[in-house]
Amino acid sequence: MELGLVGLGKMGGNMRERIRRAGHTVVGYDRNPDLADVHSLQELVDGLQGPRVVWVMVPAGAATQSTIDELAELLSPGDIVVDGGNSRWTDDEKHAEELAAKGIGFVDCGVSGGVWGLENGYALMYGGDAEHVARVQPIFDALKPEGEFGSVHAGKVGAGHFAKMVHNGIEYAMMQAYAEGWELLEKVDSVTDVREVFRSWQEGTVIRSWLLDLAVNALDEDEHLDKLRGYASDSGEGRWTVEAAIDNAVPLPAITASLFARFASRQDDSPQMKMIAALRNQFGGHAVETKK
Repeated sequence: MELGLVGLGKMGGNMRERIRRAGHTVVGYDRNPDLADVHSLQELVDGLQGPRVVWVMVPAGAATQSTIDELAELLSPGDIVVDGGNSRWTDDEKHAEELAAKGIGFVDCGVSGGVWGLENGYALMYGGDAEHVARVQPIFDALKPEGEFGSVHAGKVGAGHFAKMVHNGIEYAMMQAYAEGWELLEKVDSVTDVREVFRSWQEGTVIRSWLLDLAVNALDEDEHLDKLRGYASDSGEGRWTVEAAIDNAVPLPAITASLFARFASRQDDSPQMKMIAALRNQFGGHAVETKK
């Protein structure tokens, strides 16, 4: 099968290689000419035989929108666009409608696997009409991990990115739980080797996971994480998960708390904690710390 792939960064570049290893032809375009096979979207489209499939792997939002807008003018009826970035599912519905007006199909695909995907495969969650998904299926099969699981046709357009969004929300909460447990273990005097406690959990426990394995890797590199600053950004999907929960009246206390914990990490001197300290001092005479 032939595939056009737009965006050859950390994820896209490795995906191109994995698809090629499976025997398919990939024509890749990136704004960085050192990474690209062709040097424009026009050249990419011209290099594919119809009906074409073009996979977009660029940042969500404006970059994805402008890429799809340009492809809409270059592609022909019967072609298909796949959005494999981290787009919001509501954008998928908009893109599908815009492309359908020109006879172009659309599939959204949530992709998980990070820098490990080239060797281990990528977990894929895709949404769209069955006929469009079937056209892309050889590429999904090339990208997914070996074995029975690792990919799913989650539903109609938007379902793939919605599923990936929830996946990332769960990831937020799992990481937060590991982080809180690690901090508590580091805090007490009785536990003398926190790293080895984490390592011991990798076998036979109900909390073993790939995230735990990665935590042990990180502690092997920097046992007490002294080299890191306690700051964590968020990709946006955690926020979207919480917003979707509010819209659907679904309680997500753990995921919501993990998102707010990331916001707290960006405050070197928390204004909220100033008020809490002041109130504790007012009602109970508790000590406060002042700036030096």
